[in-house]
Amino acid sequence: MTTATKNIIHKLETLPENMVNEVEDFIDFLQAKHVKSFPELASEKINIIEEPKSLYGAAKGLFIIPKDFNAPLDFK
Repeated sequence: MTTATKNIIHKLETLPENMVNEVEDFIDFLQAKHVKSFPELASEKINIIEEPKSLYGAAKGLFIIPKDFNAPLDFK
């Protein structure tokens, strides 16, 4: 066991239970984040859900803004 691991365990032992639960959630988050980025086994690649691609610019050409869009409106 490394020195860092021993220090983390010591610090965990002094935390209140609700904070230990937060640490556990954070560890789960880190593991999920890194499995998504760096799968170690080919079988892990199958379980990875890719994030949706950006839709920025997806509506290009679907509508046209009139040239007088910023012109003052006529009130009668």
